[in-house]
Amino acid sequence: MKPGKSIKVLIISAPSGAGKSTLVNHLLDAGLPLLFSISATSRKPRGTEADGVEYYFITAGEFRRRISQGQFVEWQEVYRDHYYGTLRSEIDRISNEGKIPLFDVDVQGGINLKKIFGNDALSLFIMPPSVAELRSRLLRRKTDTLEQIEMRVEKAASEILLADRFDRVIVNDDLDRACSEIMSVVNAFIGER
Repeated sequence: MKPGKSIKVLIISAPSGAGKSTLVNHLLDAGLPLLFSISATSRKPRGTEADGVEYYFITAGEFRRRISQGQFVEWQEVYRDHYYGTLRSEIDRISNEGKIPLFDVDVQGGINLKKIFGNDALSLFIMPPSVAELRSRLLRRKTDTLEQIEMRVEKAASEILLADRFDRVIVNDDLDRACSEIMSVVNAFIGER
């Protein structure tokens, strides 16, 4: 990311289990001029996640070292020693390909990125139908312990209160409608290039 260089970015955030990844994949499969910005994290991979595909998996110590070297556009410690962040090198990589970075980030990361990119960013909040449905989705995923699920649900309830900090809220209670709505909003944003 070169100083003074303006690029458009797309930010998509949601509480865990709201269906954000499904909507992100819908956009990426649609042939739009978007490239997924791979975030860095200090958490362990889940399921079939691979380094350099879903995330760059690095240790908490390495994450802190890179923070001190200014390698992140934004970062945060979401849970104790579980860092997430956006590497400057990712934005450069995508920008150099003439594409729009698509950030699939947690809610606070989305708010931080919107502050950084301002009017050059479209920030979308994916709203779950309800907290109860969110809990059910997390249980069906079978990637977390019950304790982790309850921690995520508690966090989600507070994140929902931040939805008004985003440019648009898309309620994911009907997948086809949510896919259609997000496509319409993103196409309008891309058309403003």
